[in-house]
Amino acid sequence: MVTVLRAQGFRMVIYLNDHDPAHVHVFGDGEAKINLLGIGGSPELIWADGMSRGDIRRALRIVTDEQTALLARWEEIHGRAD
Repeated sequence: MVTVLRAQGFRMVIYLNDHDPAHVHVFGDGEAKINLLGIGGSPELIWADGMSRGDIRRALRIVTDEQTALLARWEEIHGRAD
């Protein structure tokens, strides 16, 4: 597990032995899994557990703002994102 970003009380992680699609796990008060290349190429929520709707919205906003850097980290760890 590699912490790839910390922002606004969240920690974004990419697991070393993970699988496509390119995604991050976001930890705060709970956890969310966010696809980095969702429909239309924008990040989208896959699932969340224990996170408020407000925290999910904030996490999605951060991942959207940092999408390019997060995709670059995914590719460093796993190869090309599809």
